[in-house]
Amino acid sequence: MMKPNIMVTQPIHRDVLDKLQAVGQVVMNPGPEPWSAEEFRQHLTEAHAMMAFMPDRIDAALLQQAPRLKTIACALKGYDNFDLNACRDAGVVVSFVPDLLTEPTAELAIALALSAARNVVTGDRLMRTGQYAGWRPILYGTGLHESVVAVVGLGAVGQAIVQRLSGFGCAEILGVDPVNQDARTTPVSLEEAVQRADYLLLAVPLTPATRYMFNEHLLGQLKPGVIIVNVGRGSVINEAAVAQGLADGTIGAYAADVFEMEDWLLPDLPRDIHAGLFESDITVLTPHIGSAVARVRRAIEHRAADNLIQALAGEVPRDVVRAVQERGVPCASVA
Repeated sequence: MMKPNIMVTQPIHRDVLDKLQAVGQVVMNPGPEPWSAEEFRQHLTEAHAMMAFMPDRIDAALLQQAPRLKTIACALKGYDNFDLNACRDAGVVVSFVPDLLTEPTAELAIALALSAARNVVTGDRLMRTGQYAGWRPILYGTGLHESVVAVVGLGAVGQAIVQRLSGFGCAEILGVDPVNQDARTTPVSLEEAVQRADYLLLAVPLTPATRYMFNEHLLGQLKPGVIIVNVGRGSVINEAAVAQGLADGTIGAYAADVFEMEDWLLPDLPRDIHAGLFESDITVLTPHIGSAVARVRRAIEHRAADNLIQALAGEVPRDVVRAVQERGVPCASVA
């Protein structure tokens, strides 16, 4: 009996590859750049299983070209780039990794907040000019200590952020979430949070309701000088409106690890990050490295591989995605 064909869209650790090769014929992208659309389609046509990563997307049209596909094991937490309704209709089992990314993403949120508030990037640039001659009264910023911090989205990542904030001596930690609560926070509405907070830390999943939650109107109500950090999903915030707020001084700084152009299933997503974010001197931008801790990435790959192997064996994967929303609406990532 021939082994199933397994498609792996990014390079994985040797021990994870060995695990997959024990059960199937593996075709792996050497990366780090994604396969071209044509290469992706060619491999998908033959694949019985696919290990997917953040740059990937699957919709009904692609699934029509994948007659053998039985399962997609996502080595990521959010699955809004995958049309779950189309996968269900095609009989494709989708799994994801729900919790291993939580802690490192929360750590990065704090790192971005401090970097933006304390002018770390600007200070680093200054030091590299070779003109540093000792302390000067410059680059005064702000700290988390005695500041009002709002965490928007109190899922697993949001609660992990709250846990880390608890040691900084914040004046108050506000929590914004219509579903989840955290006893360490003061529950407030989004409108109250933007008017009171010195920091806004976003850990919001992408749903039809949260797309552009932070639009021009809401950003116009911000407390002056607020520092915004986004580690949830890029499209919950309007980058053009953020760029304008940075330019006119309404926003004190913006830090992000996620961007609108990454949310592949949205029909009108921009092709690039808004230029205004790069032009501003008060932004800190990282290339989606929320889970980029070596031992964490290895664990994520192993978890995804286990899900894939379970599905190929006819079992229900440990991390199967059961939520399917109305047709045509991408399912939210689990924050």
